[in-house]
Amino acid sequence: MTEGAAEGPLPSDLRAMDSLSQIVLGAAVGEAVLGRRIGNRAMIWGAVAGTIPDMDVLGKYFLSELDNLGFHRGISHSLLFSVLGALFFGWATDLLYRSRQHAWIAMGTKAAAAVVVGFVVNFLTMILAPGQWLPLVLYVPLVAWWWWCHGQRHYFSGTWEAPDADLRGWVALFFWGFLTHILLDCFTTYGTQIFAPFSNMRVAWGTISVADPIYTAPFLTCLLVAARFARTDRRRTVWNWAGIGLSSAYLLLTVVHYNRVSRTFSNALAEQDIAYERFFITPTIFNNVLWNGVVDAGDVYLLAQHSFYDEVPVTFTPVAKGLDLLHNVDNDPTLTTLRWFSAGYLNAVRRDDGQLQVNDLRFGTFSGEATGPDDYIFRFNLVDYGPDAPYGFQQAEGGPPDDTAETMMRTLVKRAQGIKAPTTE
Repeated sequence: MTEGAAEGPLPSDLRAMDSLSQIVLGAAVGEAVLGRRIGNRAMIWGAVAGTIPDMDVLGKYFLSELDNLGFHRGISHSLLFSVLGALFFGWATDLLYRSRQHAWIAMGTKAAAAVVVGFVVNFLTMILAPGQWLPLVLYVPLVAWWWWCHGQRHYFSGTWEAPDADLRGWVALFFWGFLTHILLDCFTTYGTQIFAPFSNMRVAWGTISVADPIYTAPFLTCLLVAARFARTDRRRTVWNWAGIGLSSAYLLLTVVHYNRVSRTFSNALAEQDIAYERFFITPTIFNNVLWNGVVDAGDVYLLAQHSFYDEVPVTFTPVAKGLDLLHNVDNDPTLTTLRWFSAGYLNAVRRDDGQLQVNDLRFGTFSGEATGPDDYIFRFNLVDYGPDAPYGFQQAEGGPPDDTAETMMRTLVKRAQGIKAPTTE
């Protein structure tokens, strides 16, 4: 999911959460496809398959930041890649395991597993004690020592055998790993170009946040329990499919929630006699209870937040589109790209320092009322070179500024509980 190493301008903790979800999903899929034949190696390679599509983040080193918005979740997240990529990586993996370098390949998979575990350790450390690096300092040398000793004893003794998997099995593992990754991303708000390169249409159902621990935590728990049993033990299969079932059930629940909130917004707009062209809703970070909504009411946007615990009707806050701050709106190449990326839910504001800021309103605001430029969750900074020149794209930002992150997250938690923060005059 979600959104991130996957999500470009998303904060690092959200990218980590999104990557962890895809790793867990990929590992579970790998286990379902080849677990009974190759054991924990199926989880490792499944986790690799769940990570490969998000390697498109490397595009930021070769593309401009604006071009990278279109590249991320593009061809690597397409149905075509699921097929062609599965054929290539399946063939390559089968070839590697049957090569004379099999021992090094085996050790490489162990190293990959260690990296995955280290990633989880780092992620949990950030949650429990942000900024603490001591667990990783202790983890890395211990794992390195184990990896070397284990490899010398098991893989260079002349007794190692290639895993019992054929080409068809490897291709199936990568295909389902890629496809489930793409489908999970479609449930988020960011958008996924599943028909690339034939179409740049972004599929974004917006039913789940790019970082939702309720999806990831039970899934991860079931997977870790499954990994404890022998590959032929029935309990391993039961626990793995329990994780897949729980995650799938939760995704289905988010669709139910989406339809519920959509009806709530439609009824509120009708009751308040508000004319509108369309609206977009999406859950806020880390939950599926508090939802952001943006309504295109013609001359203005209307922003709102709705929690399942709210006891009052939905209230809408008008926000200017800010088109008067922009020139050449219809033809400027930078604005054209941003309108495509945001599905047209875009407004412009001027920061106190004079910086021109354009906001993707699909991701909403922290307060639900657009109290200032920093209140917007997903924003872009532009450089104005004059009315006769295209806008320059300076940077994309996501999440709250570092000095207000803790306060804003606490406000969101309270708001999810139905507690509205006092309105700032």
